[in-house]
Amino acid sequence: MERFETPEYKRSRIAYTTQCTTEYLVTCIATGAFLAKLLSSIGISDSLVGIISSFVSLAFVFQIFSLVILNKRISAKKIVMIFDTASIFFFMLLFFVPFLPIGKSAKTIIIMLGILLAYFCKYLILNICFKWANSYVSPNKRASFSAGKEMASLVAGMIFSALMGYMLDKFEAMNDLNKGFLFVSATILILNLINFISLLNIKKDEVPESSEDNQPILVAFKKVITNNNVKSIVVLEVLWSVARYFSVGFFAIYKTKDLAMSLLFIEVINIFAALVRLIISKPFGRYSDRKTFAKGFELGLCIAAVSFLANVFTTPTTWFFIVIHTVLYNCAFAGTNQNAFNMVYSYVEQKYIVHAMSIKNCIGGLCGFFASILGGKILDVVQANNNMVFGIHMYGQQILSAISFLIIIVAIIFTRKVIEKQKIIVQ
Repeated sequence: MERFETPEYKRSRIAYTTQCTTEYLVTCIATGAFLAKLLSSIGISDSLVGIISSFVSLAFVFQIFSLVILNKRISAKKIVMIFDTASIFFFMLLFFVPFLPIGKSAKTIIIMLGILLAYFCKYLILNICFKWANSYVSPNKRASFSAGKEMASLVAGMIFSALMGYMLDKFEAMNDLNKGFLFVSATILILNLINFISLLNIKKDEVPESSEDNQPILVAFKKVITNNNVKSIVVLEVLWSVARYFSVGFFAIYKTKDLAMSLLFIEVINIFAALVRLIISKPFGRYSDRKTFAKGFELGLCIAAVSFLANVFTTPTTWFFIVIHTVLYNCAFAGTNQNAFNMVYSYVEQKYIVHAMSIKNCIGGLCGFFASILGGKILDVVQANNNMVFGIHMYGQQILSAISFLIIIVAIIFTRKVIEKQKIIVQ
């Protein structure tokens, strides 16, 4: 374990933390309320905004193509730098779409393609990047390191999101939102440069002459998918993805439109939520290292369940419940986010980690995307009925939240009864 204390390994961990932080900042302004503001400015419907916002779940399908890369003797560092830079570049281009002299339908199609391209590049190399960069972290400190890395992203994100929200609100108040979109594009360009330099400073991986990872994709796929541990992890991923994407993609437009919240106020809520998540990240990491990654994930699910239950009661007059939801939902990720990756280390042989992650996220992503489409259909029906359900005035997002809550309860039971009983591999 002495190699983990060498200057090269320490520098790699610092660079990896910086890279993750920078990428998180890009995510802050290319998703959520900022993306909803961009889409609504073009005139896209609420349900379609929610579905487009949930493209991230469909993008998980692209991870399956990373298995093709594994069969090639290509440096992980090189392939990650190329595609991660391209991903952020496509996110930047989204904010130029309002300036195009074309109709709403054409702009919608271009944005959808742009988002898919951005996520394709991002998720094609996500698991490869994780395995490469995480190899410079001591195995018995992975959860704690992940928590520290997450804390760095959250601190930077709190300041950054508030500033970007303030700037866009200011441009909108001047009836010049398009200049705000240009400001966002310039910011993403700078972040892309920082991201590239950070990846450059992570130690280059050694490309082996031959490896079991280079076996035919179908052979590796069969070995992984017939593994009962992998099957159970896939089921858990499906439940968690469906629960989230069934409703979360529709909350941003709910905040900006039905609840009439400004971007700055939304970001203030997000900052507070991130601050609470920041406080609990390290304890969560220590808990997961001490217990198991599965138990850490389960605790995150319990918090998520309460967050969706709170959102069932959110209306324009009880808007404060969305604050409770946002805080708890962010806290839930302290348990689910990194443990979703780390759990794979517990139950899958190292040579099949990327295969297992790709398959898990591909299937979960597909199910999550179809869940968002179903959620959009339900939202359309409720809105077409003037938000009346069985004679009761209720917003579509409240109904979607209730269904998400029930799915998470099933996920909690499954984690406790199945996942936690599996034999853990120490590697």
